[in-house]
Amino acid sequence: QVQLVESGGGSVQAGGSLRLSCVVYGLTYGTLCMGWFRQAPGKEREGVGYTYIGDLTTYYAGSVKGRFTISQDIAKNTVYLQMNSLKPEDTAMYYCAGRYGVGCLGGPVDQFNYWGQGTQVTVSS
Repeated sequence: QVQLVESGGGSVQAGGSLRLSCVVYGLTYGTLCMGWFRQAPGKEREGVGYTYIGDLTTYYAGSVKGRFTISQDIAKNTVYLQMNSLKPEDTAMYYCAGRYGVGCLGGPVDQFNYWGQGTQVTVSS
């Protein structure tokens, strides 16, 4: 059973940066797709970035492309979301999520069956 634990959220002023971490426990054989999602109050959860564990392939939503970057440290089973040039509209609860299999880049919430507990990101103007 895959378990995901996020950390790294916080409060920052517009233009600032934060790095979120997602530690992946319980990996087994297979391709694990990882997604970073966010949910602002009153809004639906949306995907912001995706990758595969052990692969350099990434996919970003248009709203964050060029500002957010996904990386990973395989030795630590950790996926990162580096967020630069943050804007107030980036304020949300951020979640990492996983599912086994390919073809999930850019996929919706219901394609993912492993979820972390979330970490809050607040960007003030």
